[in-house]
Amino acid sequence: MEQKNYLVLAYYLYVPIEDPIAYREAHHLFCIQHNIRGRVIIAKEGLNGTVSGLREDCEAYMRYLEADERFKEVVFKIHEHDEMAFAKIHVRVKEEIVHSGLVDFDPNQLTGEHLSPKAFKQIKDEEDVVILDVRSTYEHRLGKFKDAVTLDIDNFREFPEKIKELDHLRGKKIITYCTGGIKCEKASGYLLEQGFENVYQLHGGIIQYGLDTDGEDFEGKCYVFDNRLAVDINTKNPTVLSQCYVCGTASDRMVNCANPHCNIHVPICENCGWELEGACSTTCKTHTDKRPYDGTGYYAKKTNGYNPYKGWKRNTSTEE
Repeated sequence: MEQKNYLVLAYYLYVPIEDPIAYREAHHLFCIQHNIRGRVIIAKEGLNGTVSGLREDCEAYMRYLEADERFKEVVFKIHEHDEMAFAKIHVRVKEEIVHSGLVDFDPNQLTGEHLSPKAFKQIKDEEDVVILDVRSTYEHRLGKFKDAVTLDIDNFREFPEKIKELDHLRGKKIITYCTGGIKCEKASGYLLEQGFENVYQLHGGIIQYGLDTDGEDFEGKCYVFDNRLAVDINTKNPTVLSQCYVCGTASDRMVNCANPHCNIHVPICENCGWELEGACSTTCKTHTDKRPYDGTGYYAKKTNGYNPYKGWKRNTSTEE
């Protein structure tokens, strides 16, 4: 198979960063100099990023992080891609690297035991094992592991309140999973703190499972937060889990509604996509601001006037 020119890198690392603001400036500048685009979150508790760029630029980016003593343990999930997966670079300082509401919870002190994708695959079907999806509802509706327990949540910060619904699972071996593993670090640790005893987590999440195995028993597709919208995981026994938002037929074809004021990401089948011109409803189809539909359901963000230096060293003349 021919090598693709672009890579998409996803990573996270819980590690203390003494001065997140200063490091943000240096990190942002490196991304500018190497035409790296995507989203990076920096906090006192660590790093979380999904970025894309040309293969050689992404390789330089990985070396840049690994050369920093603080981040030498970082693990990258690497996908090839046909083009840039992001239009811009955003490097931001936040309170947490993923919003959980568990600001003072340190997964370096308490977290579920990591299971490699291969180890997870070996034990996932054992009788005393429960697989727990800690992602949001719109994500697990598109794809999830077979027989996984799911939670009806809009955001991960709702997870702590939802564990009361899991009391009947005490005594079971619980394996948490999410897209790339980052949510499970705190989710599995919080379960342990709340008295659940046998808690594990899928290391590297769904993405690493797909990279390291044949993806067996992952139903549907995995929702991702870039212009791919969804990626295939299962090459052994793939199924379509989700239904067309419009007509209800089986479909895992993710579409970003053509009405920018709606903008929801939902599965829409090929026929409904063309009939509604990329919109999710007749109301959105007739909206005066509806974007033209090209059959993909993805709309690149306008980059007119985009200045990658914006936000870098705010006191310099480079910022608009």
